[in-house]
Amino acid sequence: MPDNFVLIGDQLPQMKVQTTHGIRVIPDDYEGKWLILFSHPGDFTPVCTTEFVSFAENYPTFQKLNADLLGLSVDQVQPHIEWVNWIKDNLGVTIPFPIIADPLGNVAKRLGMIQTATGTKTVRAVYYVDPTGKVRLILYYPAEVGRNMEEIIRALVALQVADANKVAMPANWPNNELIQDQVIIPPATDIYEAEENAKLYNNYAWWFAYKPL
Repeated sequence: MPDNFVLIGDQLPQMKVQTTHGIRVIPDDYEGKWLILFSHPGDFTPVCTTEFVSFAENYPTFQKLNADLLGLSVDQVQPHIEWVNWIKDNLGVTIPFPIIADPLGNVAKRLGMIQTATGTKTVRAVYYVDPTGKVRLILYYPAEVGRNMEEIIRALVALQVADANKVAMPANWPNNELIQDQVIIPPATDIYEAEENAKLYNNYAWWFAYKPL
């Protein structure tokens, strides 16, 4: 894996990729939208099949959240097409989003989706890319654990709410054990702001203020 693989806060590097829907240029083709770019170990595998069905079933939710989906593995485009057709013919589910064919692993290696020096398969990575092309969140799952679609959607909503309101989201939001669906005010950076926050917001301490959304 290269030393300069993409991290949270980095701009997603511009790449021209072959997909099942034709050529795409990322992140440029998704400017103004959120992009959920995710990799899977391989086509025609059971866990990956369950994940793709789940992504497809939740596709309308992602669309409502101004987000597009883009899959990736080191398979060639022909197996991608055959697998998508198999899912449609045998499971009755249409995969509505494109899948990147990355047989040489160039995209996967650049993004840190192949995680060992001898590895040849992509891990279950999820990259959240915001409308400006910046990587905002990265998730990794091992081959034996399928992804949780509710968490992927929850994290997307949390990022969007945080951006829109300049707040932070507590653990398990919107069902936090301490403050339920309320959101956290960024900690004060001076004594005057701390005093003002104490007056304006609910708080446990000057550094832990919160409010209803």
